[in-house]
Amino acid sequence: MKNYILLSAFAVLGGLSLTNAQDNGNKVLMTVGGDKVTLNEFENVYYKNNTNKTNDPKSLQEYLDLYTNFRLKVKEAKDIGLDTSAAFRNELMGYRKQLSQPYLTDTVINDKLLMESYDRMKWDVRAYHILVKCDADALPKDTLIAYNKALKIRDRILKGEDFGKVANVTTDDTYGRTNGGDLGYFTALIGFVYPFESAAYNLKIGDLSMPVRTQFGYHIIKVTEKVEHVDLLTAHIMIKFNKGMSAADSTAAVKKMEDIYNQLKKGVPFDTLCAKFSEDPGSSKKGGVLQLMGRSSNFPPEFKDAAFALKKDGDFSAPIKTRFGWHIVKRVSSKSLAPYNDMKGELKNKIAKDMRSNMSRTSLIAKIKKEYNFKENTKMRDELKGALDTAIFMGKWQAIKASKFTKEIFSLGDKKYTQTDFAKYIESHQAPRAKVDFAVLLNSMYKVWVEETVVAYEESRLDVKYPKFKALMDEYRDGILLFELTDKKVWSKAVKDTTGLKEYYEKNKTKWLWDERADVKIYTCADVKTAEKVRKMIAKNKTDKEILDALNVKGQISVTVENKLYNKGDNAMVDASWTPGLSPNKTENGKVVFAHVLKITPQTPKTLNEAKGLVTADYQQYLDKMWIEDLKKKYAVKIDQDVLKLVK
Repeated sequence: MKNYILLSAFAVLGGLSLTNAQDNGNKVLMTVGGDKVTLNEFENVYYKNNTNKTNDPKSLQEYLDLYTNFRLKVKEAKDIGLDTSAAFRNELMGYRKQLSQPYLTDTVINDKLLMESYDRMKWDVRAYHILVKCDADALPKDTLIAYNKALKIRDRILKGEDFGKVANVTTDDTYGRTNGGDLGYFTALIGFVYPFESAAYNLKIGDLSMPVRTQFGYHIIKVTEKVEHVDLLTAHIMIKFNKGMSAADSTAAVKKMEDIYNQLKKGVPFDTLCAKFSEDPGSSKKGGVLQLMGRSSNFPPEFKDAAFALKKDGDFSAPIKTRFGWHIVKRVSSKSLAPYNDMKGELKNKIAKDMRSNMSRTSLIAKIKKEYNFKENTKMRDELKGALDTAIFMGKWQAIKASKFTKEIFSLGDKKYTQTDFAKYIESHQAPRAKVDFAVLLNSMYKVWVEETVVAYEESRLDVKYPKFKALMDEYRDGILLFELTDKKVWSKAVKDTTGLKEYYEKNKTKWLWDERADVKIYTCADVKTAEKVRKMIAKNKTDKEILDALNVKGQISVTVENKLYNKGDNAMVDASWTPGLSPNKTENGKVVFAHVLKITPQTPKTLNEAKGLVTADYQQYLDKMWIEDLKKKYAVKIDQDVLKLVK
């Protein structure tokens, strides 16, 4: 979108203020071609730009004149239909979409989510889980079956069975069947969906959760640790582990690590041993330093355990083994969570990409439904199931197949939404998909349709509910119109109308003059002797070519000459000799320089090409002036002076 539109269109008038209407604000201040402008509309703009808040009669009248010109142009734009074009509507709707976002967000929920996420990020949680799979759109009966299954598994653990052993034989999480459901450490906004994260953070250590519903199914969760979050900067010395290596090679590698470890204990610098022995090419030349690591980072568990067991910076571990090889881990430094204000922007971005961002939308939808007395009859929704067929799984179902279904499904405010509306929505939003029960598909699409409809209803009423929003939209609308028409009438016309531009230049060319200028040759000589030779040759009317040919011999440059026009102030030496003749010698950078002023040229008009930018700008102002004069003849402007006196 062209953000510069408003900057251009409102360069004089500025944007509309969001100030609420004051007393008498609805009184008509002026009419422009029959269109009414209220006192409040004018005051909004006037006080936006009159920042000192003083009501000087002269400045008020000047501003009223500017505002009148603005209203004339907007009136013309509307009368010729610019506000009905597809391009205009699309651009305005784009701005509306941006402007409406703050009004279609539950800011209280958003702020709560920000603080909640930050507070959770202060802690790392270690949890285990058992998953009972259940599709997000499963029918109620299937959901109940999965829930009851999860309850039975939970009962087994409550009765004393080991969580890990039960997980190994019951969980639908393939990875969890190999490790007793161990998920390792995690923190907020990293790795786990919001309902699971919330359940884990709300559990006490050792407690067992009730079945927790996520899009994957039901989870039984057990938290075993909660530790304060810290990130470690570590370094390591590594001897690679090669698959299939012989027992002798493995023994040799272990002995090598033990020798390195013993040298470290004797005080040999870590960096020295790392550079000499480490087989990690990515870190060995920088002291073995690795990327910052948290407990939830993607480092081998053994490596993290060793690193977080180190008590202070500079400590190093005994040799440990991971799937990559043998390591000695050194703690370089530690970093706690940054302050909330420093992380707020990052948190906003993360939350916007996380499913918890739906909470704000869900809360907003609930508020809108309550405000506008949302009522629904889901039986009418379910009737449409009889109109569906397998064509919908290919994305080819047609709403006409539901033509006999016309009953109301739900109402919102002053609007009613029918089975016909829902059928049209299904047709326009279907896509090829895997086959599922028609009821599952219908429920899923209905939920989305209702949510979109509710939000759209609220969006359509923003102009009525929020004067600030309406004012802002009026600003954007008038700004786009003013830009488009001014571009046609003034800016682009001045560039494209070469004949008109030339005629304007010829009539006004004395406006764009060159100041008095000196036609000067600057001679730069190797030394004083050469300069004297040049002066004598000038006195004999020798040409520059003759001078250069005579003095620049054997490939040696003894003299150069430059001829150009100078304005006053361009060259101090020329300024000091502002009459025809030769200036005194001057030494510059080891060279001898003097000027030969040939003549002084009086003020002369610049050519059109030389002054084109200035001429074009003045021509634009001229076109704008002529345009306003025509508009004043076309549209009658009436100003109520009594109402004008009410401007405070």
